[in-house]
Amino acid sequence: MLILGIESSCDETAAAVVEDGRRIMSNVIASQQHLHRKYGGVVPEIACRAHVEAIVATLDEALAEADVTLDDLDAVAVANRPGLIGALLIGLTAAKSIAWARELPLAAVSHIHAHLYANILNEPGLPMPFVGLIASGGHTSIAICRSVMDMDIIGSTTDDAAGEAFDKVAKILELGYPGGPIIDRLARDGDPNAFNLPRTYLEPGSLDFSFSGIKTAVLYAWRGQPGRMRGTDGHKGAASPEAVPDMAASFQEAVVQVLVDKTLDAAGRHGVSHVAIGGGVACNSRLREVLTQKAKTENITVHVPPPALCTDNAAMVAGLAYHYVNSGLTAPLDVDAFSRL
Repeated sequence: MLILGIESSCDETAAAVVEDGRRIMSNVIASQQHLHRKYGGVVPEIACRAHVEAIVATLDEALAEADVTLDDLDAVAVANRPGLIGALLIGLTAAKSIAWARELPLAAVSHIHAHLYANILNEPGLPMPFVGLIASGGHTSIAICRSVMDMDIIGSTTDDAAGEAFDKVAKILELGYPGGPIIDRLARDGDPNAFNLPRTYLEPGSLDFSFSGIKTAVLYAWRGQPGRMRGTDGHKGAASPEAVPDMAASFQEAVVQVLVDKTLDAAGRHGVSHVAIGGGVACNSRLREVLTQKAKTENITVHVPPPALCTDNAAMVAGLAYHYVNSGLTAPLDVDAFSRL
């Protein structure tokens, strides 16, 4: 079964062709990073306009790379939740148009669920049930996956997502955008104990996340608190540029510690011995390292897809949709998009 997948939940216009939920025949991504870089984050209106401009060319490239035409497809799939509503609607409209014109089944799937399915694309024999951590610029969630089709969110962010925190801290430190890869690189030369930054665990036993406080802590540690002077000359100002790697390492360590602790806590509560991660933050080298090390001490195996399947992509959407179509869970042509899960 050949399925064309479309992903446009944030700032990547993506299309892919996947066969039988496993074989990736094409996986094309049109990045918008150059458009958002000067703002230090995603600007929704700019993202939506860029999706409109890129969607047709991206679809054409995905089909050409897979060496198929629309006539060869068995179904169309799209991520219709969660994400930027305007961006989602562009991908959804494209998917509906193709499904209607070619009389093809349409599958509408969760972007979060698809991120976890990326692990199954990479490792078809992944044991289930497993606990999944999805960490990206827009989402930070923990899910229990009992089967390919059975996923329940058991923890999510109460404010900022982990990836958003990386981008905003990078903006505070004037490092550029996207912040995640830059902080990851700089942190390798820094001292993770140089700055005493908070770890927010919320109420005891909570599997939810909160990363707004650490952004404020970085801001105050770096620029000084309002009304208080910094430095011996009596002037507020930025900390020494030489301290950038230390701040990057301290911030990254605080975020990684919370992500790892809550993920392994969830695995222990549900009695599972396998953990999988997904989303752009899953590319972070320190997260992979710490999670793997700590999981090993608890006899838990960690599964991590390659970076190309961690960031937003359409292969994960098309792969998951295969199971939807096979189960008869197709969507009507009036299916809507939703900003929340």
